[in-house]
Amino acid sequence: MEITSFGYFGVGASKLDDWRAFGTGLVGFQAVETGPSMLAFRMDDRKQRVMVDKAMPEGSRFFGWEVADAAALDALAARLEAARVKVRREPASLADARHVAALISFTDPGGNRLEAFHGAAIDTTPFHPGRAISGFRTGPLGLGHAVLTVRSLDASMAFYVDVLGFRLSDYILAPFRAYFFHINRRHHSLALIETGAEGMHHLMVEFFALDDVGQGYDVALSEPDRIGVTLGRHTNDFMTSFYAKSPSAFMVECGWGGREVDPESWTAEEYVEGPSIWGHERTWLSPADRERAREMRMQAARDGFRRPVQVIDGNYTRMPGACPWWDAVKGAR
Repeated sequence: MEITSFGYFGVGASKLDDWRAFGTGLVGFQAVETGPSMLAFRMDDRKQRVMVDKAMPEGSRFFGWEVADAAALDALAARLEAARVKVRREPASLADARHVAALISFTDPGGNRLEAFHGAAIDTTPFHPGRAISGFRTGPLGLGHAVLTVRSLDASMAFYVDVLGFRLSDYILAPFRAYFFHINRRHHSLALIETGAEGMHHLMVEFFALDDVGQGYDVALSEPDRIGVTLGRHTNDFMTSFYAKSPSAFMVECGWGGREVDPESWTAEEYVEGPSIWGHERTWLSPADRERAREMRMQAARDGFRRPVQVIDGNYTRMPGACPWWDAVKGAR
């Protein structure tokens, strides 16, 4: 599998000032001025991770998928061409704009522009977040994950799995159909939701600290109609998160505590409990599906459905047991 991570994301949008305020003040990105029509954001030591381009058509987008080196990029291009996917070797001028050594471009069955690249440039200056956060969990896991809406899951899944080499993590069939795919140890770098229409649902970024999420939630609550999905926790990747409506027609999920998988031994399964253990009231669902999702969460509560918290070493403190009943429960496991 040549693709190793989700490296960068770009969107066409005319409201650069709105994006600057949203990206820095709510999410915590560092804004980087790159010209009169382009706004870029840093998340770590790379020169850019998210790009907002005024010159692109409103709502258009591109997804940058990283490979290890030039040989891996050539191998991916050859595999795509063998599958009768049209591949464009992009010029050095675009590679310079993306701050990468080289890239190719192609489209998925839904018409999304995908770019594969290698050699992302590292900035010589430290990352300075737009608000006081601990930082973003990126590195070999990539910038986060993207979730697309698709007309047909079958066509899109065949492309991403059979052609690009993504691996299925798990799936849910109610209250909507969604499939989750990994390319490294992050539980999923891509998910597909079958809605009957092609589009983008959300972009996820993961913080180092839970308080980064909570403080961002306070920022979002202070802005009218900013919350797209309330604070909650997912059943499959264990992420505690909320979703904020971006200045474009998709949401940004701000999360913490995401689960890792072992790509070599992972076995996919269906999650019948629904997408969330608690919270995550989804304003984008129909009234009937919102009620169904709410009932699934209430059933999870009645069943005592629990998942372990995922923490980074050094970012937590162990507490002694203080309840004989709880100590007995732990001892029985």
